Amino acid sequence: MKITLTTQPKQKPDFSKLGFGKYFTDHMLVMDYENGAWKEPEIVPYAPFAIAPATNILHYAQGIFEGAKAYKTKEGKITVFRIDDNFTRMNKSATRLCMPNFDAKVVKDALFELIKMEKDWIPTEPGTALYIRPTLIANEEVLGVHASKKYRFFIILSPVGSYYAHGLQPTKILVEEQLVRASIGGTGEAKCMGNYAASLMGGEIANSKGFDQALWLDSSEHKYVEEVGSMNMFFVIGDEVVTPALVGSILDGITRRSCIQVLKKYGYKISERRISMDEIVDAYDKGLLKESFGSGTAAVISPVGTISYKGKDMVINGGKMGEITSFLYDKITGIQSERYEDEFGWVTEIK
Repeated sequence: MKITLTTQPKQKPDFSKLGFGKYFTDHMLVMDYENGAWKEPEIVPYAPFAIAPATNILHYAQGIFEGAKAYKTKEGKITVFRIDDNFTRMNKSATRLCMPNFDAKVVKDALFELIKMEKDWIPTEPGTALYIRPTLIANEEVLGVHASKKYRFFIILSPVGSYYAHGLQPTKILVEEQLVRASIGGTGEAKCMGNYAASLMGGEIANSKGFDQALWLDSSEHKYVEEVGSMNMFFVIGDEVVTPALVGSILDGITRRSCIQVLKKYGYKISERRISMDEIVDAYDKGLLKESFGSGTAAVISPVGTISYKGKDMVINGGKMGEITSFLYDKITGIQSERYEDEFGWVTEIK
C-alpha cells in the first residue's frame, strides 16, 4: 500500500474540548474504482479533492457512508468496535445504491494502518474516541440519471467528544407530524446521504421550537415510530423494552444491535415490533412509559427526557436518565473502553 506522509502536520486540538466532527487527522485513506475494478488503497495527507462540476455525486446523490470509533486504553492498546459490521452494512448500502461492493478485509487492513499512523490523535478522556468515517461517492464526470462507472472510497478520522453539547443530559424530541424521512421500498434502511438531507427540515423545525431532534413516523399511516435523525429509538413500557422493527425504512443500527444483545444477555424483556405514537401516549397516561432513549455510534446511548406530540409534552422519568438507559450506556461504553470484559466479541485490537 502506497503511503504519502504530510509535510505539514497539524496542531492537535485540546482533547478535553473536542465537540463532534470539528477536527480531522493528518492523513486519510483513498481507494478508487474504475474500469470495473477497485485499485489499491492509499494513505495520503488529508486535503480537499479536486472535483468537476459535472461529477455525479453533486447531481444525483449516489453516495453512502458509515460511522465507527477507535479507542485507546490506559495501557496504550488501540481498539475498534464492531468494524466488521460497519463494512458489511456499507456493502449492503452500496448494493441498494447500485455501487460496487469492496473487499472488506482489504479496507480493514488499510484502515488499521491509517489508525496506527494517527494513534496520537486518539483522545483518552472519558466519553471521547477517534471517529471513523468511511465514505463512498460516485465520481464519474457525466450528466445523466444512471449509476456511475467510477467511484471514490475514502476514510477520514476525527477525534470527538460528546455528540450532543449537553452530553448525557436527556434530550427533548419533537414528533414530526407532517414531513416524511423515508418509506418502505425506498432507501431508508441504507446509510445513504439522501436520507440525511431529507431529515434536515424536520430537525430545523424541532430546533426552532426548542427541541434537540425530530422523531420520524412511518410514511404510510403516519402513526408508527421509526427513528430520530441520528439515532434508533427505544422505549421502556412497563417491564418491556421496545424498539421499532426493521421494516425497510429505518437503519439497522449497529449500536441498536448491541443494545438488543446486551438486554437479552442480562435477562431483560426486549421486543422489536411496530409501535404507534398512540400506544406511547397511552402508556404515558397510564404511568407505564418508564424510559426512552436513542442509540447510535455518535452518541452511543442518549436518554430522552421529553417527547412532544400533538402539543402534549410527555416528560419521561422526571426528565432524568433511567435505570435501563444508564445500564446500557455503562455496559456498552465499558466494553468499548475495556472497563468490562468483551462478552460478545465486538472489540478488535489493532496491533
